[in-house]
Amino acid sequence: MYIVVVLTLMLILPLTGVAVQYGQQPLLLLVGKWFVFFAVGWRLAIAGVRQIVQPRFTATDIFGLTEPGALVLVRELGFANLGAGILGIASLWAPSFTLPAAVASAIFYAAAGAMHALAGHRGLNENVAMVSDLGIAAVLAAYVIWAWLTQTSGSGCGLA
Repeated sequence: MYIVVVLTLMLILPLTGVAVQYGQQPLLLLVGKWFVFFAVGWRLAIAGVRQIVQPRFTATDIFGLTEPGALVLVRELGFANLGAGILGIASLWAPSFTLPAAVASAIFYAAAGAMHALAGHRGLNENVAMVSDLGIAAVLAAYVIWAWLTQTSGSGCGLA
């Protein structure tokens, strides 16, 4: 189920959003819009709620931690994920939230993916987390660079 949720929220739904609106706005603007809404917003909000309510899954199945103290840290991660997720969801109605959500989440996903990559004992779920984290970090970074270059060139990218 974890793999299905990750694929749906981090690949299938964002690409569907881009495809539906393709040609109506610049491609990378659509990438930012839909990947922030789904891969940042819904993915992190759902992960956050799950980490708050059921921290054992993340602690055990993702990180391989069995110490009871790990559950407290996972819950704190859950609150951070929920906050970032709400920002990503809100970006659909407040487009000015898209770039800040993308910047913060690109850093988060890149760091999380790197930490998964450095883990010597990855199982299937941690491999899925690693690949999806690094992949979405790259997509968000491309959007952030495009948005920054577009804004600084004076041509505007419709972010405001």
